[in-house]
Amino acid sequence: MKGKCTSSSSSHTITTQAFIKTVAFLSLLCFSLFFLSKHFSADSAYTEHEQLYFFNSTSTNTSLPPAPSPSRARRPLVESTGIINELGVMTSNFMVGEFDEGLLVENAEVGDIGEKVKRENDEGEVNKLRVCDVNMSDYVPFLDNVEAVSKGVDCLVPRPKGYRLPMPWPKSRDEVWFDNIRYKARDNEGVSKKDDKLVFSSGVGPKSDQNLEQVEMVPEIAFGHRTRVVLDVIGSSIPDFGAYLMERNVTTLSVAGKDQAKHVQLALERGVPAMMTAFGTRRFPFPSQAFDLIRCSRCGINWTLNDGILLLEANRFLRGGGYFVWEADAVYKYEGELGEKWREMEDLSRNLCWELVSKEGYIAVWLKPLNNSCYIDRDPNAQPSLCDRDDNPDDLWHVKAKKCIARLPEDGYGANLTNWPARLHSVPGRLLSIKTDSDVSRKQLYRADSIYCNAIVDGYVSVFKINEAKIRNVMDMRAGYGGFAAALLESRANSWVMNVVPLSGPNTLPVIYDRGLIGVMHDWCEPFGTYPRTYDLLNAAGLFSVEQKRCNVRNIMLEMDRILRPDGRAYIRDTTAVIYELREIAETMGWIAHMFDTEEGPYSDWKLLICTKQM
Repeated sequence: MKGKCTSSSSSHTITTQAFIKTVAFLSLLCFSLFFLSKHFSADSAYTEHEQLYFFNSTSTNTSLPPAPSPSRARRPLVESTGIINELGVMTSNFMVGEFDEGLLVENAEVGDIGEKVKRENDEGEVNKLRVCDVNMSDYVPFLDNVEAVSKGVDCLVPRPKGYRLPMPWPKSRDEVWFDNIRYKARDNEGVSKKDDKLVFSSGVGPKSDQNLEQVEMVPEIAFGHRTRVVLDVIGSSIPDFGAYLMERNVTTLSVAGKDQAKHVQLALERGVPAMMTAFGTRRFPFPSQAFDLIRCSRCGINWTLNDGILLLEANRFLRGGGYFVWEADAVYKYEGELGEKWREMEDLSRNLCWELVSKEGYIAVWLKPLNNSCYIDRDPNAQPSLCDRDDNPDDLWHVKAKKCIARLPEDGYGANLTNWPARLHSVPGRLLSIKTDSDVSRKQLYRADSIYCNAIVDGYVSVFKINEAKIRNVMDMRAGYGGFAAALLESRANSWVMNVVPLSGPNTLPVIYDRGLIGVMHDWCEPFGTYPRTYDLLNAAGLFSVEQKRCNVRNIMLEMDRILRPDGRAYIRDTTAVIYELREIAETMGWIAHMFDTEEGPYSDWKLLICTKQM
């Protein structure tokens, strides 16, 4: 018994000692974890902005110092995950965690327009920008009024009474809300008001089918293959042609002057590419050899007026080997008058070396030559003459239209394109003609732009569910080589993109059109030629850090608010300092604004600002 008692006592002593050691170790561990969590919480758990990473496999720098973190209220952490290889480098194959966009909306403190809002960083109250008068709900700066164009607006353009979120595509092709545009339909126009909607009938009727059949009298046109990009000059009729060519993989840009501007608003409300431009003495904002086909069906343009300057301008941006389709207007009261106009058109087109390949009644299809040989073989005194060799047909901004024939490149660039869809990713020959200050080769920049934009769009699709949103009309405000539009197209998004090339950068429009995309040149110090509430998504990558040197950043944001639809989004990538400034402006406009890290991670000087315009 003693032995047993001795053994029990010894065992109890050992157990007690082990217990004391265990408690001491756990206490030390808890204290250490507590210290570490306190030390790192300010920099990792609640950062100055939500953390959302799109990792880049080319990024290998893991020793960057942490960015300073200003004090601000704690916010929910949005987490993402990736895969790190054995070298400690994030691989290109990664998976982003689930993201609840509704969480952001629920946690955003926003007020009604005209009221004050609380800033989350407790810097005080910020006044909302004032709302414009209700009669400015359809405000569009006059395209030919220099003072109005340079002035823009200094208030928030209101939506009209009864405005609703637009119909989703393709339903919007056939009907739109009447209160959104209040279009007064005319007889035999192909649109009628039924209850609270405008319903379109011409697109599925015999008129539209007849128009397509007349154009397809020339099988070489080959919509969706050889012909990918079309310009439709809008006249007195509803722009249906482009709406239904989309089914054939054709992107049609409808354009109109000030007199037919309401048709542009109608087209954009339907989800069809359209823009306003001035039909005057200046060049259109398109590069040379932009469109595979130009169509004017009773468009109201007198192409032979003033020595044919408008037809010469159309010839400039018609691609070599492209087609011009013309249907004479019904404004001519007498057959003799119409016949005279037709003879003038025949004479001018012959002097342009256009070949008449089809004619049925007063509908004609001409083919533009592929090179300059016909022009050179003409009589030296023939008019119009060839433009001087030092004339650059891609000089666009505020350049006067010229009464001469734009020369085609001797190397055939612009006309020697592959068919769609291969041309989307084929490196265009005109890429080599782009003037840039970069020391990197243009082909390297082109490929890098494609890779970068593919990664960006992949993130938008997987994280922000951009393909599931009702996004139809998209604008890339600094389009580069069109990589964002190409990536969005490949993601099978149900949308189209207006690629805007800023005046402040290189003119990459020839490459954009050679890829089978559409776009225009624009100076962002001025308003854009479109109606309010016409785009669902605005993408601006690196725009503001460049334009802030020459433009008022606040004015650009106000213009974005004007053209963005209620419930529309703006994705802005820029330097951290710029993003902070833009977030403040966005809040004064009543936008819901949230900042994220880019794919380079939390230590990059670039951030992503995602804004939503409130309904």
